[in-house]
Amino acid sequence: MRTIVFIETNKSGSSREAIKAAERLGFFTVLLTKKQTFIDQRTEFPDVHQMILVESFDYKTLKKNIIKLEKQGKKIKGIFSFIDPFVHLAFVLSKEFCHSVVSPDPILKMEDKVLTRETLKDLPVSPHYAIYTSDDSLEDFIEEQKRHLPLIVKSPVSAGSKDVLLANDENELKQAMKKLLIKTEQILLEEYLPGPQYLFEVLVHNGNVHIIAVIEQEITFFERFIVTGYCLLPDPKQHFYDSIFEAVNTIVKAFQMKNGACHLEMRHVNGAWKLIEINPRISGGAMNRIIEVGYGINLAEETIQLMLGNAPRLAKKHSKYVYAHYLTVDMKGKLIKVTGKNRSSNYPGVDEVYIKPRQGKILRPPLSMGDRCGYVLASSNDKEESKNIAKKAASEIRFYLEPI
Repeated sequence: MRTIVFIETNKSGSSREAIKAAERLGFFTVLLTKKQTFIDQRTEFPDVHQMILVESFDYKTLKKNIIKLEKQGKKIKGIFSFIDPFVHLAFVLSKEFCHSVVSPDPILKMEDKVLTRETLKDLPVSPHYAIYTSDDSLEDFIEEQKRHLPLIVKSPVSAGSKDVLLANDENELKQAMKKLLIKTEQILLEEYLPGPQYLFEVLVHNGNVHIIAVIEQEITFFERFIVTGYCLLPDPKQHFYDSIFEAVNTIVKAFQMKNGACHLEMRHVNGAWKLIEINPRISGGAMNRIIEVGYGINLAEETIQLMLGNAPRLAKKHSKYVYAHYLTVDMKGKLIKVTGKNRSSNYPGVDEVYIKPRQGKILRPPLSMGDRCGYVLASSNDKEESKNIAKKAASEIRFYLEPI
């Protein structure tokens, strides 16, 4: 029984769509999860053929479960994760059990933001950064770094804008560092980079870098930097694309990635590209759907094909602008009901409306990407029209909250 094992998933988005893709490709799918709610909602996962609740995601526990699967007669063809921070661990196991074409070493460096900065420190794409450990003098460190303000203060293993803070002055820098030191012994400071931000979805096959999608991001600052809009740019100008490819190719080569998937968030600062971060997987949330609507490419499926040692199919079936507008709330409360989804879905040009939280869920203004409440996805041959459709359709949706 040809089997692919997935280490954790979200209920929706790219990680779940990867499981569905594996099922379509004819594999028996196994999910190792720590989420008891998934076990309780088992019938809502028809694409998962076997679900196993694990106590932890340490190497020994996972290996033990995989050996059990082999004893059941399952032929493990791949062990994957599309969830931070399990991507590297999945490829370590995949290398051991499946002779994976993906090396775990570049993945590890991408997953850890300190290792990322150290890998790229001599390249022009790298902004100023500094690393603080709990053994250092906090006062001396702040004194040395305050001349670089404003600064981004983050955990080396942050994901989805969690534990990422903006410090505009010395006092904010001190408070942000003290806040993070409660959770971590190491802190990464990065130069704050003004300018438009883009996301690039990338597959690397046999050392060749393929930029699958160029996405313009719309960022809203709540207490954190939250991406509230993604616009797929189907036909960027050649000189602009060439500058992107040069920067991305340089970064990927520095990690010595021969096969794999990654996405890069970068800012265009005074005509030069600067790396915000890189992650060794497809972006979560609506990203797979954005690319599928815009190009007819299911990137989650092609990523799996690549990781199995097959050539990904990257030819575009069509090409159009796609805009995904994310929904948020501006107060904390318990969700009573959501209205307007059907009206929003019926707008011409709307491809999908997704509402994430269920009745009774506690919602809040976003402190991470995971606090976003859903999205409206629209497409058009015109950039502004796709954006306007998504935002106008989104205005129909109301979240009714009971204040806490």
